[in-house]
Amino acid sequence: MDIQKSINQRVDWIKSLLQSTGAKGIIYGNSGGKDCTLVGALCKLATDNVIGVIMPCNSSLNYGQDRDDALIAGEFYGIKQVQIDLSKVKDTLVEAFGSNLDEDMNSEHSKKMALVNCNPRLRMTTLYALGQAKGYLVAGTGNKDELALGYFTKWGDGGHDFNPIADLNVREVYAHLRALNCPSSIIDKAPSAGLYPGQTDEQELGIKYSDVDDYLDGKEIDAEVKAKIEKSIKGAMHKHTMPPRFGGIKD
Repeated sequence: MDIQKSINQRVDWIKSLLQSTGAKGIIYGNSGGKDCTLVGALCKLATDNVIGVIMPCNSSLNYGQDRDDALIAGEFYGIKQVQIDLSKVKDTLVEAFGSNLDEDMNSEHSKKMALVNCNPRLRMTTLYALGQAKGYLVAGTGNKDELALGYFTKWGDGGHDFNPIADLNVREVYAHLRALNCPSSIIDKAPSAGLYPGQTDEQELGIKYSDVDDYLDGKEIDAEVKAKIEKSIKGAMHKHTMPPRFGGIKD
């Protein structure tokens, strides 16, 4: 892949979206990770009207390295950053649930994941509220590997107006970041959604991104790993389609 050509074409595509939609700018969630950093940098090359939103939500990592790297990325690429702390909102939501999440739950893990997935949904609600108020498009930040595996929250970080990196695997994301002189603190850290302390993508998935890259590139990988990847892909199909709609009464 010609990285500079790829960057130029993505920037032109974003410019065309802004022109065709009449949007005044772009807003995106900035967790200080590799994907959102690349999206922010590409959008900034397309327009000066870009805002990154840092949204800590009950995870100590959100207040530490995540925020530090988000601010570093924003300053490096000249992108305005705002912070909206969603922790109290999350606390209020959990309190409102009361004991309802305890009913008919299959396991404590199910309850934990139900609560964890509230975080990206609250963040997307925040982005769309700000985006609508400003007349900005909401940019998605998922890469090819995450989208294939379904490693995103339905109606959470899976909701956006456009995604300029959806076709890039993790290796390619890093290549683009290096071409854009991304700060090393962002490139070198382990990918993490920052959902809870100690969480990393590969640990939670049980799959290495390098294996996913190879699989998606059609290369041979370990049979057991291949089966795990294909199971994840199959299980994520519902995330890539609109909800089924009744087609109407037939005679």
